[in-house]
Amino acid sequence: MYDVIILGSGPAGLTAALYCGRANKNTLVLGGDTLGGQTAGIAKLENYPGWSGDGIGLIEFMKTQAESFGAHIEMKTAAHITDNQGDTFIVTDTHNNKYETRCVILATGASPRKLEIAGAREFFGRGVSYCATCDGFFYTDKTVIVIGGGNSALNDALYLADIAKTVKIVYRKSAFTRAEAILRDRVAEKSNIECLFNTDLKQIAAKPDSETGELVATTTNNEQIVCDGIFVAIGHEANTDYLTEDIKRDDMGRIAPGALPAGMFVAGDVHSDIKMQIATAVGTGCTAAMDAIAYLNKNA
Repeated sequence: MYDVIILGSGPAGLTAALYCGRANKNTLVLGGDTLGGQTAGIAKLENYPGWSGDGIGLIEFMKTQAESFGAHIEMKTAAHITDNQGDTFIVTDTHNNKYETRCVILATGASPRKLEIAGAREFFGRGVSYCATCDGFFYTDKTVIVIGGGNSALNDALYLADIAKTVKIVYRKSAFTRAEAILRDRVAEKSNIECLFNTDLKQIAAKPDSETGELVATTTNNEQIVCDGIFVAIGHEANTDYLTEDIKRDDMGRIAPGALPAGMFVAGDVHSDIKMQIATAVGTGCTAAMDAIAYLNKNA
């Protein structure tokens, strides 16, 4: 029997693990498929106070810190949660292992929103990618497209600009109004980044007779862009499929704390009505942990 099971090993989950461990609660983290989630893929992390380096470096530091206070971390993924007669929960992972706990903290983060146009699924892993830091190396000195206009898209474009020959940012609006000014300025300074505003794609296909696997991206205006790879950064959806349908979620799959049963708490990108930033993930991880500790102490 655990006091707390935390689902997710990103900044929110590891912060919660640190606080619960320090409170001497028997704490298990089911970290999912990838330690750190999206944070692990950040090549250059500049906007988290007190840290200078990459995302995985921060995550490894947070993991070690949480473990030093007794939190146990296993890289397993929750499949579903059941209420065990109202006073405990049973968490079942994807290998059908079951864990009993007095409370649960949901910190499973978010995943990139998939591009739903013709060819996007067909060419996933064969030219279409959702992770620039994972797959950028394969496009050294080649031409790539980045789809999106927020911070993630511009960060991806800047990362790829140091690897690829040419980066074309395709964005359906007339300006990068959602992205930070410093990123807009850096993109403007890069000679090998081209911004295609008021542009959207409707199809991805293989270039006929291409010996190098080039793709043809067709816009909604029937213009064709030849490239070697396409990186998608069009937003995120919360990872909450393991929850039952009776738990209310918004259109991004996120949860308001008040929608959860007693003994269940939420933190990070799964939390509704917060900005998806590492700093806010840490803050909600702290809050969720303190609320869980108070709940456990009250119901001891």
